[in-house]
Amino acid sequence: MKTLFPPLEPYATYQLKVDSVHSLYVEECGNRMGLPVVFLHGGPASGCRPDHRRFFDPEKYRIVLFDQRGAGRSTPRGEICVNTTQDLVEDMESIRRQLDIDRWLLFGGSWGAALALLYASRYLDRVCGLVLRGSFLARPQDLDWFLGHGANRVYPEQWQRLLQCVTEEERQDLLGALHRRIDGNDELARRRVAREWDAWGRRVSLGSDFSSPETEASASDLVGKVRVEMHYAVNSYFLRENQLLEDCLNICGIPIILLHGRYDLVCPVEAGYTLNRALPESRLEVLPNAGHIARGEEMVDALVRATGEMLGRVVR
Repeated sequence: MKTLFPPLEPYATYQLKVDSVHSLYVEECGNRMGLPVVFLHGGPASGCRPDHRRFFDPEKYRIVLFDQRGAGRSTPRGEICVNTTQDLVEDMESIRRQLDIDRWLLFGGSWGAALALLYASRYLDRVCGLVLRGSFLARPQDLDWFLGHGANRVYPEQWQRLLQCVTEEERQDLLGALHRRIDGNDELARRRVAREWDAWGRRVSLGSDFSSPETEASASDLVGKVRVEMHYAVNSYFLRENQLLEDCLNICGIPIILLHGRYDLVCPVEAGYTLNRALPESRLEVLPNAGHIARGEEMVDALVRATGEMLGRVVR
C-alpha cells in the first residue's frame, strides 16, 4: 500500500501578476530537473495545502502548485471580477511560460479535473499526461445532483440547514437565492449562507468523517471562498453544456489515468465511466471503498501509484 511522500517545503514561491486585478500564488517543490507536474485544486476557491505536494516523488518530479484566482494565497482573495474558467486556463499557460516548462503532467481532482480537461483540449501539445480524480464534468445534471435531486436524499438533515437560509418561495431557484444573499449587503445573511454552503459541501465530501471546519477560517475569508464557488456555479462554470465531454475529441496521444471512488457523492461514479468512454485511451480505476476526497488509504495508494506509473509512461 502506497502512502504519501514525506512532508517537503517549496524551493521557490512567487506572486505572479496575471492582469490588473489578480496575482497568483505559485510554488515549486521537489527536483528542479524532474518531470514537471502541476497540481490543480478543487473548488473552485479551495486552494492548495502542504499535503498536496506529497503525491509526487520529490526526487523525480518538479512539483508546481498554485492557488487559482480568488483562492488561498492568491490576491485579492474572494475576488470574482475577471474570474472565469477561461481566465484560469490562461493562468495555467502563463505559469507554464513563466517557469519555462515545455510540457507538464496535469494532476487534478473534482473541479481541478475539469480544469485539466479544458486546458488539455486547448493546449494538448503542452501536456504529457493526465491523472484525474473524482472528475467533475460541470454538466447541469452534476450541479442538480449536488443541489437538489441526489445528495440531498442521502443527508437530508444537513440539506435542511441549507434550505433554511432562504424562503420557501425561493427554493425553486435555490442557487439563485443563495447567490443573491452571498452577494448582498446583509452581512449576517452572507455569513449564514457561507457557513451552511460550506458545511453542506463538507458533509457530502467527507461523509461520516464530517466534523468541525478543517481550518479556523475567518468569517470574511469563508464568505469570499463561497462567493467564488457560487460565482462559478451560477454561471454554469462558464462552459457550454457538455463542453468538457465534447472537447475530449481534442485529447489523444497521451497517457490518461482516471480514478474514481465508488462512494463519491459529490461527483458520482457515472461521471468517471462517461469520461472514460469519451477518452478511449484512458484507463479508469474505480476504488470500491473510496469517496470524493483525496484521503484514505485506498485513494492515497491509487494516486501515488498513478504518479509513479506516469514516470515510466510519459514522453518528455
